[in-house]
Amino acid sequence: MSLSDFQARHVRLTVDGKVASILLDRPERKNPLTFESYAELVSIFRCAVQDENVGAFVISGSGGNFCSGGDVHEIIGPLLDRDTKGLMQFTAMTGDLVKAMRACPQPILAAVDGVAAGAGAIIAMASDIRIATPRAKVAFLFNRVGLAGCDMGACAILPRIIGQGRASELLYTGRSMSTQEGLDWGFFSRAAEPEALMQTVADLARQITDGPGFANAMTKRMLAMEWSMSIEQAIEAEAVAQALCMTTQDFRRAYEAFAAKRRPVFEGN
Repeated sequence: MSLSDFQARHVRLTVDGKVASILLDRPERKNPLTFESYAELVSIFRCAVQDENVGAFVISGSGGNFCSGGDVHEIIGPLLDRDTKGLMQFTAMTGDLVKAMRACPQPILAAVDGVAAGAGAIIAMASDIRIATPRAKVAFLFNRVGLAGCDMGACAILPRIIGQGRASELLYTGRSMSTQEGLDWGFFSRAAEPEALMQTVADLARQITDGPGFANAMTKRMLAMEWSMSIEQAIEAEAVAQALCMTTQDFRRAYEAFAAKRRPVFEGN
């Protein structure tokens, strides 16, 4: 099934050309997640693996906020009545969201405005590129509800983005990271005013999807795989990956366009 055919019920999913957009749309509660929206997001990103027509994702929230995390009344409260097995099922499902985001071949761009807390901060973290407004506040606030900071891969991924010490501070205190801190630390790649955020992200998404789709997917795969490799292993793996990219028609198109002194038009194959 293609993403164009996916019937989302708990988030808003639209496909415009090569860009798929996910809108978390519960603005009255700052766009919290429910059991159903968690599962639906996992299904969307898993479906994306089979969709060669989509080259990038944009994920955002409505009403001036990104995502306030798990819904206090629809998730947090019910969890108090679960036994250990039931709690493990829930934490496995939340982890599946990050795994599905990392496994889908399309780059994911997060447009972060206002609050991005708990699982909302994780969704931003698990995205490939993050762009924020000056009023963005990212908080990995798990310890503030009596839980460990090791949630949904935070202890593995966040230090790789902003460094071990900075990640440790955020995970131990649960405090908000400001937009300026996020820019200085490399969490955000750039900032945009609220009224320009979605256009800025859309322009970048289109720039990515105008590129070679197979090669972009390979870049995302290698960025993930090389975390666990030595430099020597990474160089060897990249040699194989790049040789595969050289077998694509897009590589040939780029050469022919260069020879003809025109801009290449990539088709993803």
